[in-house]
Amino acid sequence: MSFFGIGNRGGQQSAVNTTQGGVPLDAIARLRRMRGEGGKPLFTSDLSVSEFVLLKELNMEPVGLVLGSSIYHVGLQYANYFNNEELGVLTQAMYHARELAMARMEEEAAALRADGIVGVRLEVGGYAWAENALEFTAIGTAVKAPEGSDYRTVHGKPFTSDLSVQDFYRLHQVGYIPAELVMGTCVYHIAHAGFVQTMRTLGTNIELPNYTAAIYDARELAMSRMQAEAETHGAEGVVGMKIVEKNHIWQPHIIEFMAIGTSIVKRTEPAGVKPIFQVGLND
Repeated sequence: MSFFGIGNRGGQQSAVNTTQGGVPLDAIARLRRMRGEGGKPLFTSDLSVSEFVLLKELNMEPVGLVLGSSIYHVGLQYANYFNNEELGVLTQAMYHARELAMARMEEEAAALRADGIVGVRLEVGGYAWAENALEFTAIGTAVKAPEGSDYRTVHGKPFTSDLSVQDFYRLHQVGYIPAELVMGTCVYHIAHAGFVQTMRTLGTNIELPNYTAAIYDARELAMSRMQAEAETHGAEGVVGMKIVEKNHIWQPHIIEFMAIGTSIVKRTEPAGVKPIFQVGLND
C-alpha cells in the first residue's frame, strides 16, 4: 500500500493529460461546462461589481476566469564579478516561461470563444519544494464582444490587457481598444565595486557612474523590447506601462527588469466621456 507515493519510489511520475499547448484537459472540461455544454452557461470572474456593470454598459459579457501556468527551472549563467552585463540565458528563460503562461491563458479564452481578456495579471512565485524553479502565472477575465464588432488582434487572437475595466471603458469612449499585453525583460548582472572604488567614495557624496550606467542600460533594454513587441502588431501606443525590478531566486547583484503595458489601436470615433460628479460626505 502506498501513502503519498512513498511505496512507489522507483516509479515514474504520473502524467497529466493536456492539450498540445499544455492546458490540462480538466481545464478544458471546466471551460466547456461554463460555455453551456450539458447545462446552463455560467461565468466566473475576478471582476468587482462596478467592473461587471461597466462591461454590461459596453454590451460585453464576461465568459470566464482564464489562466495559464508554467513552472520553469531557471538555469545557471555565470558573470564576471566586476562586469556590468546582461545575462542572456536567464533573460531568455524569463521570456519563454511567461510566453508559455500567456499562451495557455489565451488557449483557455479561445475555448470559451472569447474576444479578449481584461485585467490580466502576470505573477511570478516559487515553492519550497522547488528551490531553483519559478511558477509563472497569467490570469484574467475573458470577455465576449457584441455581435459584429471586431476586438481581435491582427493575428486573430483575443486581445489581452492588464488595464482595469474602468480604464478599458474610458479607452473605448475615446475610440481606442486594447491590442495585446506587451512586455520586455532583461536579466542583468550589476558589477561589484572594487576595493579602490569603495575607498574613493567612503564618506563622500558622489554619483556612482558604474551602477548608474548598469541600471540605466538594463531598463532601456527592457523598454526597447517592449516597444518592439508593440511595433510588430501595428499599435499606436502603449498605456499603463510599468517597470518592475526583482531578484527572484538570484543573488542581490542579479536583477530582472521587466517593462509591461497594454498596446492600443484606434477603431472608432470618440463617443465622448460622460462627466461624473461626486459629492464627498466627509467634509
